[in-house]
This record gives sequence, structure tokens and C-alpha cells, in this order.
Amino acid sequence: MSPRKANMESSVYRGADGWWHGRVTMGVKNDGSPDRRHRRAKTEAEVRRKVRELEALREKGRAPKAGRKPTVAQWMDTYLTEIASLKLKPRSLDDYWSKTRNDIVPGVGQHRLDKLAPEHLERMYRAMLDEGHAPSHVLKVHRILSRALKIAHRRRIIAENVATLVDPPTVDETEANPFTTEEAKAFLKAAAKRPTFMRWCVGVGMGFRQGETLGLRWPYVDLENELFHPQWQLQRLTWRHGCQDPHSCGARLHRFQPCPPDCPAHKGYKRGCPKPCPKGCTGHASVCPQRKGGGLVFTRPKTKKSRNPVPIPPPFVPYLVEHKERQDAMRAAAGDEWQECGAVFTRPDGRPIDPRADWEEFKELLSEAGIDDRRLYDGSRHTAGTILNELGVDMPTIMEILRHTQISQTRRYVKGRSHLSKDAMKRMGDAFMPRQKPPTETTTETEDRKAERARRRRRVR
Repeated sequence: MSPRKANMESSVYRGADGWWHGRVTMGVKNDGSPDRRHRRAKTEAEVRRKVRELEALREKGRAPKAGRKPTVAQWMDTYLTEIASLKLKPRSLDDYWSKTRNDIVPGVGQHRLDKLAPEHLERMYRAMLDEGHAPSHVLKVHRILSRALKIAHRRRIIAENVATLVDPPTVDETEANPFTTEEAKAFLKAAAKRPTFMRWCVGVGMGFRQGETLGLRWPYVDLENELFHPQWQLQRLTWRHGCQDPHSCGARLHRFQPCPPDCPAHKGYKRGCPKPCPKGCTGHASVCPQRKGGGLVFTRPKTKKSRNPVPIPPPFVPYLVEHKERQDAMRAAAGDEWQECGAVFTRPDGRPIDPRADWEEFKELLSEAGIDDRRLYDGSRHTAGTILNELGVDMPTIMEILRHTQISQTRRYVKGRSHLSKDAMKRMGDAFMPRQKPPTETTTETEDRKAERARRRRRVR
């Protein structure tokens, strides 16, 4: 009779099926019963190696939980619904859901978490690049998936986060293209003809983000102390269903078949034809009679640093006072049709300005000012940082004005100018090398010395 195994001691034996089997006690399950894990291999050495691996995880307290592991799709749904929603801002959560539905679930959604391998992720990333997605998009998908797997690893659902074993695509940093001082003046000169003039002064002159500018509200504007308090931002959020059956609610917009080649309906779309709806699609919440949580919404800025007060340039104050008086006049003229939201920059009926319309106006002003096309971010935030640097403002001060959390982030916003670099190197050269006299002066000096030596020789004779 073989001796009785001690508690937590593993057993290795050869079964009647010809395979070697290992049994490892990992602890107890949620119901109190013993948690015994099974491993098998064709050789005793191989099964003992697997047993030792399990025992090492047990000793380190990193053993994965017992039970069947969820698929990637199931875990992403759990992660976004119950975990990420407690921390992420609404706009970020929308982005996570979008990339999960469109990229992660179609790519690796059916794999079990404990069976997911690095090569599965690599194949998904390669397929996304082949489909025309930008490397930055693939990198964002990688980060979302890696964060979800990190939580699964922390909760011992899996033994390892395989996303850490994969190198995502390298992303080249987007080259900033801010306005020059002359371009900024030309842009604001074109904007001066419009009622939104002060909106562009704040964007270009103070480096506010689009959402922060459109989200400015009068209770957070201190004209007496010349301070803006950017406590809110305006964002367009995705609608969510409020009904009990989202799939049936959006039935008339479901498309389960891909578009035909040379689809005329989406011709000219930057991203091409949209992907077919997944089976059991619960999207299209914009048509839901009980829709909620979407549209233009005032939300809090992403970081605490973003809410720091920003000094208003003194020349801006009279224009802001005049802008407020015009808005008061529009409110009185609109009467009951005015929809008060407290925003500094509004439509004629009091509603906040749609970011899409704001972007279109920016493009129109570029054309009117004769400036080549560029991003809105370049024409506002990057421009403010670069011009402040040209005016001799130090980096820590620019960091405070732009409300960055790290100075390295500020340096990415400040683009050097070639004429400033040339002037700086000229001053560097003057500091180290003595200035040479013009050749004409050198020639004249040499001839004078020769004549003086000739006169001295004649005197000696």
C-alpha cells in the first residue's frame, strides 16, 4: 500500500491510457471543495515539469483561478461594462467600445483567454495594417487589449498577459505644423469679420483645445481678475440604448452583408465602406426612442491639471466684454426660443456650437487667410506653444499655460523655427570665434606695412 500523500503534495503517475498524469492541489474553490488541477504528458519528465510550474505559481500566489476561462469577447464585455466604466471618461469609454467591437472581437474574440497566444495578436495587427488602418490605430487597439489582459492577470484569471510579449507597430510622431506669427495674424484678421472672433482668439492666442474653448461657461470667466477657469469641455458622445431590446430597436439600420465593390453609397468616404454589423448587433442607439447619454454634452476635463486657471491676456478683456454684450442682445432678441446653456460661445439660439461646424469654420478661415491646410490642433494649441517660445517664454511657464502634466509633453508642442535656429547659431559663432576683418582692410594694411619698411631701408642707406 502506497503511503498517504501529505496535504498540498502533488502526485504523478502513469495511467492506463499510457499517458503520465499529474495532480496538483492549488487550494480550495469558491464552494469550499479542493481545487485540484490536472496536467498530462507523454513522458514523466514532461509532466513533472508542468507540475513544478503549477506549484511555483501556487507558492507565489499567482495561480489562475479554477474553472473554464472566458473568451476574449466575453472578458472585454466584462472589462468595459464593470471595470473600465468606473474610471474612464465617457469619450474614452466610447472609443474603447468602438475598437473592441470593430477590431478586437472580430480579430481574436473567440479565443479563450488562457489559450490566447502572441502570434494571435501579431496576425490580427498585420491584418489591420493590410486593411489600411494607421499604425497609430493598431497601437491604440494593442493598448486597450493589453490593459484588459493586465486586469485579467491581476485577478488570476490568466497566468500571463501575452500582450506584453508582442511588439506593436512603431508610430512616427505626427509632425506639428503651427502658424507662424504672420499666419496667426492673418488668420485672426479673417476671423475678425465673424461673430466667433473671440472663439479663435482664445484658441490661437491661449492654446485652448477645441472642447475646452467651446465648453467655456460664463460662471467660470473672471473678467475682473482676468482669469479663465476651464472646468468644463464640450464633447459629442455616442448615444446608448435605453430600451430593453437594443437589437430589435435598431433593426432597420442593421447591415449584415458587406457592400458591393465600387459601392456608390460610400464613395469618397475617407475610411471606405463601413464594416457589416456583428451578429446580434446592439448598435444604432441614435434611433432609439429612449436613447440616453449621447449628443453634445458638457463633461469634465480629463486631468486635474487641465482645470487650472489660465490668465487672460489683458488686450482680450475689452473684446470679451463686448462679446458678452452682443450675446445678451441676441438672448433678448430670441426670447423664448433662446436655449440657455451658459456657454461663452453659442449659436444664435443659445445652444453650444457643434464641434463639426467649428471645424468647418476653421477650414474656411484658412482659405480666406491664404494659409495652407492643416489640423485644428496645429492652428491653436501648437501655435500658442510655439509663439510663446519665440517670445522668449521659458518651458515651465509654457507648460503651466498649456496645462500639461509633464514638460516633455510641452516640448513636443513647441516647434523650432529655422530663422531662430540660424540666428542662435550666428550668436554662438560670435561667442567663440573672433570676427575677421574684410579682405579690403587686410590688403590695405599689408600695403601700408610694405611702404613703411621701404622708407626705413632708404633712411638706413
